Amino acid sequence: MSVGEEVRGEQGRPQQSLNTAAARNLATTTKSAPQMQEISSRWLLRMLPWVNVQGGTYRVNRRLTYALGDGRITFVKTGDRVEVIPGELAELPALRSYDDQEVLSELARRCHRRDFAPGEVIASFGSRTDKVYLLAHGRVEKAGTGPYGDDAVLGVLADGAYFGEQALLDPDAIWEYTARADTACTVLILTRQDFEQVAERAGSLREHVERRRSVPRQRTNKYGEKAVDLAAGHSGEPDIPHTFVDYEAGPREYELSIAQTVLRIHTRVADLYNQPMNQTEQQLRLTIEALKERQEHELINNREFGLLNNCQYDQRIQPHDGVPSPDDMDELLSRRRGTKLFLAHPRAISAFGRELNKRGLVPETIEMSGNRIPTWRGVPIFPCNKIPVTEARTSSVIAMRLGEEEQGVIGLRQAGVPDEIEPSLSVRFMGINEQAIIKYLVTAYYSAAVLVPDALGVLENVEIGRWR
Repeated sequence: MSVGEEVRGEQGRPQQSLNTAAARNLATTTKSAPQMQEISSRWLLRMLPWVNVQGGTYRVNRRLTYALGDGRITFVKTGDRVEVIPGELAELPALRSYDDQEVLSELARRCHRRDFAPGEVIASFGSRTDKVYLLAHGRVEKAGTGPYGDDAVLGVLADGAYFGEQALLDPDAIWEYTARADTACTVLILTRQDFEQVAERAGSLREHVERRRSVPRQRTNKYGEKAVDLAAGHSGEPDIPHTFVDYEAGPREYELSIAQTVLRIHTRVADLYNQPMNQTEQQLRLTIEALKERQEHELINNREFGLLNNCQYDQRIQPHDGVPSPDDMDELLSRRRGTKLFLAHPRAISAFGRELNKRGLVPETIEMSGNRIPTWRGVPIFPCNKIPVTEARTSSVIAMRLGEEEQGVIGLRQAGVPDEIEPSLSVRFMGINEQAIIKYLVTAYYSAAVLVPDALGVLENVEIGRWR
């Protein structure tokens, strides 16, 4: 603009005052701290009772429990071909601890596939049990007769389950329930005839089966723990039974896991750009938030100590109609005493809410840290977006009893680590490199332990996309 030229405003009139664009050059703006979408409520980290672990390892001592062979079987799918992994057959009670891979591979090859349509009967009550069924995909309903003669649902089986396993040890076994396909099912079948033919040629398998048949069954309680011999209600002077409480010889040990990252900040930024907010503090704050999000994800999904992978098979249940109904939540509650909380993906909570609406039920809510949390039977249902949602739009609901005193689920950490800023979370200065970049090592140590199996339960494969 030349000297003497008149400044005009947006509407062509002469400008009579300083405009806002120029004024901002002399003003200090009001600004927020750096924001981050990844931050969630992290209810698991907030509600989990944390136990301080010295030495980095926590050992869970339990009463001796006899393995019953309850487990999941894994399959391999190549196109439309489905095969069982040979080593997974050792999950069957008759093959428990058997490790001859050549023989197991032969048994796996003899498993033939069969598909069942929804509603088709797989095995009938009272018939002879001469096949083992390995459920590769689908849902199977176990139906029986109730105490008053009506039909009763005894349970629901899903991917990885097996049934009819008694056929391998007892030639006179009969079906004690009717197995019916609830959805389209893909099943691999191993007949007793094929099993016996392999055993005739493989001496190691034949000897293993004979040992399994001849070993007397140990007296156990309903949880599989070695029974404690007691006498009660007697009179006179009978012999009082002698007993002791046996412990597991090799108890499980949980080592603290780790989540780490190296935060880098240029010295020029740390020195000059610290008003009105300290750049180093904000960088550390957001890094720690991301670290805690990963920590909660690992507590849910880690293969070694994650809750979803450490739930025992008999504590996993399937929804009877696919959606998470009040009946399914009641069954999940009934599997343990003193359930303290549910964890579910927000979309699973929404699906449960729709089922309540269909029945005209309104869940009670409680206030937790300024939030209204829905409950079922007085147990809060906390949202957790770390619980996976599959491509088929299914998810899981977790139920937990908490605390050491209640033999529940606990979190593990070690307080007092060097350069600690929170319990078991440290920020350590690593120096400045030749490019004038400051480095900080940010570390979190953590794990989780399930003290007894019934402290943790999971309602699996709940549909979250059904709207009718």
